[in-house]
Amino acid sequence: MLFGSLYWYAFWFFRPLVKWFLRKTTKLCELQRVCYGEPSGASRTLGVEFSLVHSKVQRIQEVVGMMNERSENCEFTGKFLKSNIELAVISLIRVKKINPTIHTQFIKSFGRTVEQIWGYKQLTVEVENLRRTPYDASNPEHEDLLIGLWERLNPDIPLEARITKQWQDIGFQGDDPKTDFRGMGLLGLHNLYYFSDYYQKVAQHVLLHSQHPVNGYTFAIVGINLTSLAYHLLQDGAAKTHVFNFVKGSPVMRHFHQLYCYLFCEFDRFWFDSKPKSIMDFTRIIDAFEVSIRSSLANPQTVFRINMLVDTI
Repeated sequence: MLFGSLYWYAFWFFRPLVKWFLRKTTKLCELQRVCYGEPSGASRTLGVEFSLVHSKVQRIQEVVGMMNERSENCEFTGKFLKSNIELAVISLIRVKKINPTIHTQFIKSFGRTVEQIWGYKQLTVEVENLRRTPYDASNPEHEDLLIGLWERLNPDIPLEARITKQWQDIGFQGDDPKTDFRGMGLLGLHNLYYFSDYYQKVAQHVLLHSQHPVNGYTFAIVGINLTSLAYHLLQDGAAKTHVFNFVKGSPVMRHFHQLYCYLFCEFDRFWFDSKPKSIMDFTRIIDAFEVSIRSSLANPQTVFRINMLVDTI
């Protein structure tokens, strides 16, 4: 603990001196060194983000604040995306006095990291908005998603009624699933629906696993718990490693859903490998599962190969 504190104290104390020395000897600013020296993906994008956030240059902080505001307002997409990237790039090369004719590769690489950094921030806002949206049984769109979930998981078994014990067959707690979405709001339903819709055969296979007479688990309830895990990985930044390695441009909701699908498939394996004695082991196992996932994400090279996983499950 003491060693760690001393390390960071020394790091921040000597950081300005090291940056000045490297700028003088390499003729490159820190952002250039990161973009030229780190491979594309998480290593480069996280390095750029760190440099921007901790810059003491007022104009750079103004641009960072502007980009944050635009991503929080979900303006870092569509027709606004290109102009936002150009604003960040132009502002940076002016402040750092970088010759755009000579450093064309830097401009391209830096622009890509800008797209990833603030695309990720915007995604966290979109996910949070969906989580805060409660399930509304009077909303036809919400109801259609719920019924669609059943139809994709059990296409050959008709749903007898909107409120029925049949919901327990796919892992809800009671006769009306809407009560189970309270913690994660509409986000939990969207995740489950995406899994059952885009990877229907895999979702059906995992559902069948969950119905094991000895080692089974509640499919839908576990799914909502995994929504919570995916949500927290995204919000606290742990998921950046995977996202920046997996997505070449701006991350969107589809990529969050795919991360969720990966987690669900992996948890199914992890559950049975853990040989649970009963569903009472759930807390212990999902906590261990989270530790395993976070440990993987601590490696800047990590990328979860979702399609390969679901194709071979």
